[in-house]
Amino acid sequence: MDLNINYLAIIIAVVAHFVLGFLWYTPLFGKAWAKELKMDTTQTPDSKVMIKGMVFNLIGNFFMAYVLAHNNAAWSFVPGMDQMGKVGTILNSAIFTWLGFYVPYHLGAIVWESRSWKLFFINTGYALASLLLVSGILTFMG
Repeated sequence: MDLNINYLAIIIAVVAHFVLGFLWYTPLFGKAWAKELKMDTTQTPDSKVMIKGMVFNLIGNFFMAYVLAHNNAAWSFVPGMDQMGKVGTILNSAIFTWLGFYVPYHLGAIVWESRSWKLFFINTGYALASLLLVSGILTFMG
């Protein structure tokens, strides 16, 4: 059994995920997110720090899309999965990954890192939105 992986879909998903991250943490929730992290928004980070952050972000986005593509391909071998339809596949992939990996991590951050519930919802909301976006691209591009 070969896993059917569309690498063009992965690249498109990486770029889309990167754009979503910019929108989520800048115009949509940037001020609230920075306030919750007690960041000084009057200071602009050094350009080297920004470039390094963007490069690492792209690498992380690639890992997420690459692993999610393999995960989705592996699930395609489960009997009955082909009857779920594309929307069902996207929701199944995104929600279960979000509930199993992202939510527990961020719940721990509330307790162990004294993070706020507001930050929890900003970060886990982004995780769910990005998983839905990436899973959607991977599913529709096959």
